[in-house]
Amino acid sequence: MMWKLVFPALAAVFTLGSAALIGGPRDIDVNDSGVQNALNFAVVQHNRGTNDMFVSQVAEVIKAQSQVVAGIKYIITVRMGRTDCRKDSGNQQCTIHQGNEKARLYQCTFTVWSRPWLRDGIQLLDEKCQ
Repeated sequence: MMWKLVFPALAAVFTLGSAALIGGPRDIDVNDSGVQNALNFAVVQHNRGTNDMFVSQVAEVIKAQSQVVAGIKYIITVRMGRTDCRKDSGNQQCTIHQGNEKARLYQCTFTVWSRPWLRDGIQLLDEKCQ
């Protein structure tokens, strides 16, 4: 009789483990304005932190997720590529080089925390590039 009580409890644990957690990250449309703002911020911070003389831009958004956490945390995975724009060239339209050798494509996952009601309400929490 004890097995009848234990087994349903274990089944419930395994069922919950396979479902998305409430409050956990969820997939979101890459065209969402919050995703776009977070991604633009992350790319600027990424370019500031590299030693490359040239700006990198997003070639493709692979995945975007959001999570509500005293604001919104965005987890965005992208493929980045090198452009022909120098970092010191100011604001101009930069396109990624054609051809893999010059573009030097690589993948990054950015985690950005957005709290728009604060003066400095956006922060890059994590950046992992390969």
